[in-house]
Amino acid sequence: MDAFESRIDLSELYQTVADIRTEVGKIIIGQQSMIDLLLTALFADGHVLIEGVPGVAKTLTAKILAKTISVDFNRIQFTPDLMPSDVLGTSVFNPKTSDFEFKPGPIFSNIVLIDEINRAPAKTQSALFEVMEERQVTNAGHTYHMTAPFLVLATQNPIEQEGTYRLPEAQLDRFLFKIVVQYPSLDQETEILKGHHQRRQIADAMDTIQAILSKEQLAALREKVRQVLIEDKVLTYIAQIVHETRNSKFLYLGASPRASVALLNASKALAALRGRDFVTPEDVQELATPVLRHRLILTPEKEMEGTTPDAIIDQIIKKIEVPR
Repeated sequence: MDAFESRIDLSELYQTVADIRTEVGKIIIGQQSMIDLLLTALFADGHVLIEGVPGVAKTLTAKILAKTISVDFNRIQFTPDLMPSDVLGTSVFNPKTSDFEFKPGPIFSNIVLIDEINRAPAKTQSALFEVMEERQVTNAGHTYHMTAPFLVLATQNPIEQEGTYRLPEAQLDRFLFKIVVQYPSLDQETEILKGHHQRRQIADAMDTIQAILSKEQLAALREKVRQVLIEDKVLTYIAQIVHETRNSKFLYLGASPRASVALLNASKALAALRGRDFVTPEDVQELATPVLRHRLILTPEKEMEGTTPDAIIDQIIKKIEVPR
């Protein structure tokens, strides 16, 4: 392994991640799993869906992460009456030129926070298909490309809650991760209360967040992540896990090849964040659940039993032999 360690210099990435954690930690108490996955997605160039009940700092964490990067940021609040043109933009007639001009919508930014994404109906959700996958918007026969980096961070309330819609499978498949945010522990909640007691407002604390990364630095670090080594036997391991979701008798819909690529890219980013330039099977195991949980549909019988996709993924991982 010593030969691997000097192959790629990951010291800058390691320090950058540590600095971002410090900035996020000025406000966010706990939620280490969410922060780790958000950072992994950032360097893997993948969109993230964050699910949790209201009040567990989903939106706040996404806003703080965006502030640590020197890029443009937009927030879109999804509502039942939101139209596709409200997100993507629309053509407006210009009397001076006697022609239509495209006015870009709020999706045209580097980091876009979509708050409560499952409050909007399917017509508005489908407007995101092209821009999330191909990083472009087509309007009136013209194609408008997004400026890199382009990252969608979307929050959603659990689908059992009032006034929410299930996201289309094709849209869910475009998210690298689905992060499920849990309630803080008692000790963490006590620390949260102390933090709120000691400062007047969150807005005051947000002003202390420093930008750590520029666009150019992010692009360079992502290139290093792409160079991370992965052995053929680990690639086969990824393919076996994803393939098994298509053969499970407990699943109505398994994961697509896009999921395999997502698990590959995410594993390389996680390895780099941990200071390694090679992927281990443990990296794959750690990320299998957030990569796959939103891409699977349980059979009606298993859904009625209260089984979760997470439980099925765990069974699949235990079933497949780990490469050594």
